[in-house]
Order: sequence, then C-alpha cells, then structure tokens
Amino acid sequence: MPQITIDIDEDVKKIISKRAKANLFTLREQIEDILRKSAIRTKNSEKYKTIKIDDKLVAVFSRERRGPKKKTSKKKKSKKK
Repeated sequence: MPQITIDIDEDVKKIISKRAKANLFTLREQIEDILRKSAIRTKNSEKYKTIKIDDKLVAVFSRERRGPKKKTSKKKKSKKK
C-alpha cells in the first residue's frame, strides 16, 4: 500500500479523532475511510461531467441543471359536496 504523509492542524486532528472514536476506528483507519469514500464519490460523479463554456453569458442562460433538486409537493384532494 502506498504511503502518503499529510500535515493537519491540531483542531482537525481532534475532530477526526472524535469521529474515529464514534466509528470505532483508529485515527489512521478513519482517514483512510474518508479518502476511500471521497474517491468513490468522485468516481461516480465522472458520469455527469459539467459542460465547460468559455462564454460567461452562455453559461448563465444554459439549460444545465444546477443546485439542489426541487421538492415535490403532494396534491390535495378536493372534497365534493
């Protein structure tokens, strides 16, 4: 397995250590888990690459869907009298 050395702040280390303790991992295992999940998400998102447009005006008015999905509302049934 390749080895990588990283430098993180003490605050970040505390946060990751707390998360590792909750997940019953060591600090090293937690960092490996975070990186593995990130790689999987990146691999899956390659299917939906965004179109790179040089013209900002065209990008603003493009039909590309951005942002969170809209919430669907349930239709209310009307009562007949």
